[in-house]
Amino acid sequence: MTGDDQNPKGGALAAARAALFSSRQAPKIATTQAAHVLERKYGNNRQAMAAAYGVTPTAVGRWLNGRRTPRGEDAEQLRHEAAEVQTTERGRERRARQVERAGTGANASVSRATTFSVRGSDAIRSQDVPIHLSAAQIAELIRAEDEETARRVIGGGIADYFNRGAVYARWAPEDFDFDPESFTLG
Repeated sequence: MTGDDQNPKGGALAAARAALFSSRQAPKIATTQAAHVLERKYGNNRQAMAAAYGVTPTAVGRWLNGRRTPRGEDAEQLRHEAAEVQTTERGRERRARQVERAGTGANASVSRATTFSVRGSDAIRSQDVPIHLSAAQIAELIRAEDEETARRVIGGGIADYFNRGAVYARWAPEDFDFDPESFTLG
């Protein structure tokens, strides 16, 4: 699978966390978002946050005091990171164990799943794929730390969908590519 591991606009991991932790929504106000991200992701280090956004530490300070509001890609990245920091590692682990104990998976869908040159042919062209993720896959998605892990888990769900019922099918998660923005859970 291909993709940008550091997709600031969201992606499959952000969609999964929003669905799995619906009560943990990111703040709507940019100053609060900036404060949460600065504290929880960058350890109150304005220089580190400024470097991640490609702005000056003064600009970060202005976001915090409300004199300026991030725009464009900075605003998208801030919204994504504000949602990301709403769940702690401990909280994700607790939720993953709950899912594993319950033993039930979840339905999801991926739009525009594609693969090319699988065993020498264009076997699957772009299409919407309804998938079912097992409890183990959901738990792995909850524990995911990065976009690539989330893409691998979802790719596994797509492979399971195409392998279902076929005796000789051997699709693997890495055989598929999909638009991470098109992933929906539930």
